[in-house]
Amino acid sequence: MDRNQIMRRALWTTAFLNLGGAALFAFPDSVGRLAGMPAPAPRLYTSFLAFIVVMFGVTYAWLARQPRIDRAVVTLSAIGKAGFFFVAFSCWLLGDLAGKVVLAASGDLLFASIFVWWLVVSAEV
Repeated sequence: MDRNQIMRRALWTTAFLNLGGAALFAFPDSVGRLAGMPAPAPRLYTSFLAFIVVMFGVTYAWLARQPRIDRAVVTLSAIGKAGFFFVAFSCWLLGDLAGKVVLAASGDLLFASIFVWWLVVSAEV
């Protein structure tokens, strides 16, 4: 399996995972509560955050379908994935989030690592 195939699989996987993540933000009093998300929160914030998560997911799916994977979009995606993990981790340290949220967010750190790996390996070619 080549690096682009691994990257495409990672992009498709995280695209679908983002849909589930969006549900956690969209419905913090029900689905989100099961995952340990804080609630209640103003609907404007939860809805917009869910929208952004879906938008990133659509971007991952779009990118996976492109003949050439765009490095700039992958770079922004890696920053976004790592950023969410570190925000969640910081909130956990401050006592604002349950540990299981950080555990779930570690998946974003994993995908950020895969994206960075792809960027480094594809730059060498």
